[in-house]
Amino acid sequence: MNNLVDFFQTIVFYIKGGQLPEMGIWTYLLLAVLVAIEGPIATLLGAAAASAGLMRPWSVFFAAAIGNITADTLWYSIGYMGRIEWLFHFGKRLGLRRDLLEHLKHNMDKHATKILFLAKLTVSFVIPSLITAGLLRLPLRRWFPALIVAETIWTGSLVLIGFYTTEAIKRVERGIEYAVLTASILFVIFLILAGRRLIKAWDTDEPDAVSDKS
Repeated sequence: MNNLVDFFQTIVFYIKGGQLPEMGIWTYLLLAVLVAIEGPIATLLGAAAASAGLMRPWSVFFAAAIGNITADTLWYSIGYMGRIEWLFHFGKRLGLRRDLLEHLKHNMDKHATKILFLAKLTVSFVIPSLITAGLLRLPLRRWFPALIVAETIWTGSLVLIGFYTTEAIKRVERGIEYAVLTASILFVIFLILAGRRLIKAWDTDEPDAVSDKS
């Protein structure tokens, strides 16, 4: 973990200095790997590098999205293979709890698209949801399109925040960057709050539905 932190600090140092090692397409492949590992932090750094003219914004977006989707597919595959016992050792960091998985199993078959979409947008139990989808062997065609839409919204918002934050720092005299930055941050906060409110509503509605059936 310390090595990873040191690496990010090195990248920040290069961005501040207005230079990055010339690696061509490997720069974006490296970004995709970092996003798969660290997610939002790496995405924001990539967007900052794009704002500094060191990377291309659209390429940063696609690299970050590919990294996230790759990680999501990996968690789904782990659940699909049924090899999750060893993950409970890291349960606290990954958000894995046996009771949560059982709850998700109970509801995923009926609400897979909604659960994964909201989990992705609100950064809430994404990993447990993907693992549960794999355990239930839900077909990709059923939930993957919703995940792509959520990924586009989430990663796009992070890229905007990282890009215009750097722009605002470079050009303090301009107000447009602050306006876009503020709007992007408020949008992300809205997504998180609205999504979690919907999840709570779903949790309270579900027991009523079960009792009606009985």
